[in-house]
Parts: sequence; structure tokens; C-alpha cells
Amino acid sequence: MSLAHNGVLFLDELPEFQPAVLDSLRQPLERGDVQVARAAAHIRYPARVQLVAAMNPCRCGHLGEPGLACARAPRCAAEYQARISGPLLDRIDLHVDVAAVRASDLALPPPAEGSAAVRARVAEARARQTERYRGTAVRTNAEADGALLEEVATPDAGGIQLLEQAAEAMRLSARAWVRTLRVARTLADLDGARSVSRRHVAEALSFRRRAPAN
Repeated sequence: MSLAHNGVLFLDELPEFQPAVLDSLRQPLERGDVQVARAAAHIRYPARVQLVAAMNPCRCGHLGEPGLACARAPRCAAEYQARISGPLLDRIDLHVDVAAVRASDLALPPPAEGSAAVRARVAEARARQTERYRGTAVRTNAEADGALLEEVATPDAGGIQLLEQAAEAMRLSARAWVRTLRVARTLADLDGARSVSRRHVAEALSFRRRAPAN
């Protein structure tokens, strides 16, 4: 598998990949590079990618649909989703459930905000980040860390309180805490807000996958 620098890596039917192959992505997603160690040398290859992955809830794809789910539901879904390790899921910032499109949905009017408007908002948010990190090695919120992240993404008092409560209730790891702050900062940029509020933290948390119960 070849990972291009600053590219998009799209993996369809994510659980169908071998678990060892998926776990090999953990380092590139965390560090933005791949390191190959051999007896004579260590070689580093740039591999900062945006990972986009898609999957069905179970192998048959009909979990929760009356009359269509297989006889092994919901156990089949648990087994299927368990092929993706917790550490890899922890590195995926946005988890979005997408309902199946039905024939009646095709007759609905187009969304109020079209693709062009969304693109313009994203371009404005990226411009804000470019200005924010000018003169540093950081280009986007996704790369901010440590003291710099605290400076630009620390939420208001309500946001901090919510994040602390969620960290306990959702069993967030330290990595998830940092990634939630980055997403919240980006949501604030999309709103054109100077600071991160409780609302931005709440939306960022809504995209996190809850840790499984013991």
C-alpha cells in the first residue's frame, strides 16, 4: 500500500481489511510518517494523509432493518466491528452514522446549503488557520499540539467543564482529549468564532466513538 504525502486515503468496507494491515496505519495517522527499520539504516517516508473510511454496521449490511437483518444479529455486528481495534478507532476524529437512502428520499427537495456554500465556508476556515499559524511549521488545527494547542483551542469555562465530564463518562483517552480540542477549534473556525465555546465542544464530542463497556 502506498501512502502519498498530503493525500486522501479512502478505505471502503473497513473491517474487510486484515486487522494487522489496519493497525499498521496507527503510526502514519499519529506521526504523519512511516519509518522502516533495517539493519543498515532507518528510513522515514512522509505519509501525512486524511483517512476516510466507510463500513456497513455488519457483514450483511441490514442491521436494525426489520425483516432484512440476518439471524445472527446483533452478535454478527459486534464481531464484524471488533475487527477494527480500539487504538485505530481512537485516531479517527469523526464518526458519522449514515442512514440508508430510500426511494422516497430521492423526491425530497435539495438541501438549503449547497456544495458551493459549504466549500466557501471550508475555504474561509482554512484561511483563518493559515493566518493563525503563519510563521510556524503548523498548517492546520490537526497539527497543533502541546502549548500551541492550549493557546488556540482552550474552550470557555462551560466547554472545559463539559469536556471533563465527557472524558469520565465516555472514557476518553488522552489522545481523544487532544483530538476533540482540535475538532472543536475547527468547528469554531467554521462558525467564524474567535474562541472555542461549549457548543463547539459538544459538537466535537458528538463525533467521538464511545468506548465499549467492560
